[in-house]
Amino acid sequence: MKHRLLISVFSIGCLMAPSAWPQAAKTKSSYAPPKTPDGQPDIQGVWNNATISTMERPAEFGAKEFFTPQEALAFEQKFAVEGDRDKRSADKAVDVAGAYNQGWFDRGNKIVPSLRTSLITEPRDGKIPYGEEGKKRLAAAAAYNSQHPADGPEDLPLAVRCILWRTTGPPMLPGPYNSNYQVFQTPGYVVITSEMIHDTRVIPLDGSPHLPSNIRQWMGDSRGHWEGNTLVVDTTNFNGHPKFFGTTDKLHVTERFTRTSAEAITYEFTMEDPGTFSKPWSASYPLNRAEGPVYEYACHEGNYGMAGILGGARLQEKQSASKK
Repeated sequence: MKHRLLISVFSIGCLMAPSAWPQAAKTKSSYAPPKTPDGQPDIQGVWNNATISTMERPAEFGAKEFFTPQEALAFEQKFAVEGDRDKRSADKAVDVAGAYNQGWFDRGNKIVPSLRTSLITEPRDGKIPYGEEGKKRLAAAAAYNSQHPADGPEDLPLAVRCILWRTTGPPMLPGPYNSNYQVFQTPGYVVITSEMIHDTRVIPLDGSPHLPSNIRQWMGDSRGHWEGNTLVVDTTNFNGHPKFFGTTDKLHVTERFTRTSAEAITYEFTMEDPGTFSKPWSASYPLNRAEGPVYEYACHEGNYGMAGILGGARLQEKQSASKK
């Protein structure tokens, strides 16, 4: 990638998956990947999932699942203009909120090769199927955050606190920059290191059960196995705190990694959380081979951004009190 951001910026969210992977989401490939010394399909290397395709289908595309090549080109050209972070605003608050110029960003400039109008493949409408409980929880969180944006560090998003970013996974979501992952394989394990927030997932392949239900983790507890040339990773035991897409600690994510060429892995995931979604939903996009190495993302919870945000909030409170 062109640029790697070495400081903490703003917040973004994450996702999940189910016990049964929808048949439509499974990838078939005739490509025969190389093997590791112990016989696993080799998915090692540095991979990147940057894309300008959106998770949900934009409203203007209605029921249209795929772009035509001409529509795809028009979408990419429109994004190049509207997504340009170098644009300035006469509104000072809006301008400052822009934070970083285009030089910091590396989303790529293309939609996914499938020409889908959303990364979501199921349901067919390209929308996250929130249930009533999930909608109420999201609305309550939004109302609270508007009134208590920075009472303390606990009110700030996990990404701002340098604890977890939506790109880390599971699922591994496309982000605005630092979208690299390095995959390592040893007998009995697959290890995935995320460039953003520098987290590493160690995934056992030995058939061992998940951790006891009373042990909860930020990234959940992952267990993997091979189905032919596809690595299937099942993750449970989330701690419920990230609230990615409003999810609870009942979130269940299933991921599938299929090496489809020397230069690409098809990545698929399904999210399941009955307390948030009315049904499971799935998404798919490629991980493309990238040039390494993956550099350190020097972000920690005591970073200067955190102190500035909390200090600014206290100043705003004093200014507001003085006007009463």
